[in-house]
Amino acid sequence: MNKYRLAGWALGGALVLAVLLALPFVVARWQEAVFERGVHAHVKHVIIIVQENRSTDNLFSGFPGADTVAFGYAHDGTRVRLQPAPFEVEYDISNDATDFVHSYDGGKMDGWDLRPAGPPNGSHIPARLAQYPAYGVVPRAETKPYWDLATQYVLADRMFQSNIDQSFAAHLYLIAGQAGASTDTPTGRPWGCDAFYGTTVPTLTGGRAYGKPVAPCFDFPTLGDELDARSLTWRYYAPAVSAAETWKAYMLAHGEHADPARGPEFGQLWSSYDAVAQDRYGVPWLRSVTSPETRVLADIARGDLANVTWIVPDWKNSDHSFNRSATGPSWVTAIVNAIGRSELWESSVILITWDDSGGWFDHVPPPQLDFDGLGIRVPLIVVSPYARRGYVSHVQHEFGSLLKFAEFTFGLPAMAASDTRADNLRDCFDFGQRPAPFQPIAAPLDAEHFTNERPSKVAPDTD
Repeated sequence: MNKYRLAGWALGGALVLAVLLALPFVVARWQEAVFERGVHAHVKHVIIIVQENRSTDNLFSGFPGADTVAFGYAHDGTRVRLQPAPFEVEYDISNDATDFVHSYDGGKMDGWDLRPAGPPNGSHIPARLAQYPAYGVVPRAETKPYWDLATQYVLADRMFQSNIDQSFAAHLYLIAGQAGASTDTPTGRPWGCDAFYGTTVPTLTGGRAYGKPVAPCFDFPTLGDELDARSLTWRYYAPAVSAAETWKAYMLAHGEHADPARGPEFGQLWSSYDAVAQDRYGVPWLRSVTSPETRVLADIARGDLANVTWIVPDWKNSDHSFNRSATGPSWVTAIVNAIGRSELWESSVILITWDDSGGWFDHVPPPQLDFDGLGIRVPLIVVSPYARRGYVSHVQHEFGSLLKFAEFTFGLPAMAASDTRADNLRDCFDFGQRPAPFQPIAAPLDAEHFTNERPSKVAPDTD
């Protein structure tokens, strides 16, 4: 055979191989370009709804197509079937950094029975959960609005906390991609720059040991700062906030015996921008931190949403254990329905997540990327006319992914390790599809109920 023909075949084969090897990259780049054009053309509002203390297995065990289980293992190898645990259960589960280490157990996820449940006085654990209180599943009758949202839009089953512990750091990650190495919760109230004199919060070292406590007031950049720098708008809706001096006078008078029901509004405990000095003591606190949180419903009705919005619930509507309430799904649904029925629907992306697992069992070992994460898996529901329909995302996401999506949408740089390494939720969207018309989600309570509801005067989370 002619040697030139052989050389031509070899060259042609090499070219075909090169094209085949390059094809995945070309397809991925094309998909990224479609996503980029779609986001920039259609998304004007990013809404982050933050609920409290639930794992993916706890809320979505049995969801079609999602990686969930109906049983787990205790630290001694005992197989434990997950038992019904309604939102109204009268106990809470310990959820600090040490509890994470026990539950994670080097990736075996079998130490959940080592987490204490309480409080010591006033808690009541049903007999079926008495030995293994963390191994619970919220009944479908109560989670139906969440399942309906996830069925119609996107449920992510590889969404992880960016931190390993509790809500103070988790909420900071949701506004800044970091928590200044803080962990667990501050020693006094309120949490943040208004903290009573001497209040500190523990820190984690690079070796995941407890470091030197620091004041719970930081100066790292936030997404709100980045939006301000570009003349973009943001709001952080949270329960009502009393003035710092009111707080301090109350704490001086009552100390550890302070009663939230009789004291000042305790929302300030849980407005995360209060823990960032330049925002707490600057214009953003007066302009963009908005209370009560129910004002978001009136603002939506007026067609008035910021470019980026965070919404933190009242204690009763938070899904938090020991709040003796099952109204969380109705609260979230009221917000989604309000946006869906408004002119804002076609320009909005709603990201619904839970700030930590609350100590509830989850079987998926989180990847360990740095000293502070990743933490336990939590649900993420993506709602938008451009969200993929009936899709379960198996792509790894974290809190930084929500920030990364907002940064990608509005052309902002990353702020910290979490939003630098995270994905931008690209797999959750299909901008080539016709925008989905909104279909209201049924729930026991509607927006009018929450608009008229008296605040509980208890922080959405205290752990």
